[in-house]
Amino acid sequence: MKVNITETVLRDANQSLMATRLPEEDFDAILQTMDQAGYASIECWGGATFDSCLRYLNEDPWQRLRTIRSKVKNTKLQMLLRGQNLLGYHHYSDDTVRRFVTKSIENGMDIIRIFDALNDMRNIRTAVDACLTAGGHAQGTICYTTSPIHSLQAFAALGKEIEAMGCQSLCVKDMAGIMSPKEAYDLIRALKDSVSIPVVVHTHATTGLGSMTYLKAVEAGADGIDCAISSFSGGTSQPPTESLVYTLEQLGYDTGVDSKLLKKINDFFVPVKNKYMESKTLDPYVLGTKADALVYQIPGGMLSNLVAQLKAQNAIDRLDEVLLETPQVRKDLGYPPLVTPMSQMVGVQAATNVLLGERYKSIGKEIKAYIRGEYGTAPGPVNQELAQKVLDGQPPIEGRYADSLSPEYDDAKAHLKDRATCEEDILSYIAFPAQAEAYFDYREKKKEEEEFAKALVTSYSIREVK
Repeated sequence: MKVNITETVLRDANQSLMATRLPEEDFDAILQTMDQAGYASIECWGGATFDSCLRYLNEDPWQRLRTIRSKVKNTKLQMLLRGQNLLGYHHYSDDTVRRFVTKSIENGMDIIRIFDALNDMRNIRTAVDACLTAGGHAQGTICYTTSPIHSLQAFAALGKEIEAMGCQSLCVKDMAGIMSPKEAYDLIRALKDSVSIPVVVHTHATTGLGSMTYLKAVEAGADGIDCAISSFSGGTSQPPTESLVYTLEQLGYDTGVDSKLLKKINDFFVPVKNKYMESKTLDPYVLGTKADALVYQIPGGMLSNLVAQLKAQNAIDRLDEVLLETPQVRKDLGYPPLVTPMSQMVGVQAATNVLLGERYKSIGKEIKAYIRGEYGTAPGPVNQELAQKVLDGQPPIEGRYADSLSPEYDDAKAHLKDRATCEEDILSYIAFPAQAEAYFDYREKKKEEEEFAKALVTSYSIREVK
């Protein structure tokens, strides 16, 4: 049996361990080797990479994708897309979603893993349809979580809905690494009995269950798993690629991956990791096993960001209190799965509750939007006292919120004028206005400096000739 391996070091692994601070220059030289390794796909874009490129790395995320595509010619490239949220933190119009998905595929993307933070499948339909129309591979996603309202039967029903939507594959996304080996086996069996499309499993090593969970998922019939090269594995990242390949092949499974090339890839990333450990960008805290996550269910990217945020406020000593507050906030919001953007929203609200010393003394605008229904239907009942405080007598939104949104593209294009050099620039601005404009300023300044330096060299050359 073939088990497909997706390598996550360029996206989820570094997002989970170091808040997506890996610049293109730190992985460009290994891309061609990665292309030869036999991965089924390389997850390299989407998630928080887009935001991070603009906000922290002074990179054009679209150019980053094109560069990767130019070096990775044989292996499929994969991205994570938040359905109607795209790569941002609120819903966009259907027009913007279609444009963004189409441009992603035009710039080199092959597989788009599409999810909704609430498992509200109304919020992935447009992105799925746009992906299929543009010739991409649409992978529908079930965000795995546990709560009094989530069940095996409900997840199996979601799988059927995803297949009926036209998705070519299905992913079970266990953001916090809380899916036990038994739960994985039972869920994959239920899904394989319910759908005919391939089923991929995504988990994290956070709780120490990851590798065992993958093994039982494969035994149950999973067609693929997500792994991270060992130097960027473990902790809040994924289980290690090399170890899973070694184990699966001993058991008679075919991964198609070249172990010798895996060593070359890992040898390349070891000094990269060491550099970020020394600079404290990669905090050792996220590398350990956090069995408590079985209770608070915080995913890897959320945990690394929480650590960074509390450090910035000189409040890292309150981390344990924030972790304890998180399940209460999640319960009050109707048990949403803790995945972007819900994980950030719940985490920030939990931190706010702890730092202010009072629950919901200040309520984030995203939480208010969620309670109003702007993110979709809450999985379970929202705390009535909290809902009344937010709604103030107004009814929540009925229907799909995106249906009420007007296209953003023309206004964004008119605002940017000649600062936008292409459609991709306009989409960057729609997703992250302030960050995109700051990047455009940086890009223009850099261009002016390069032209000045070029003119200076030309001037000196002319003088030397004379």
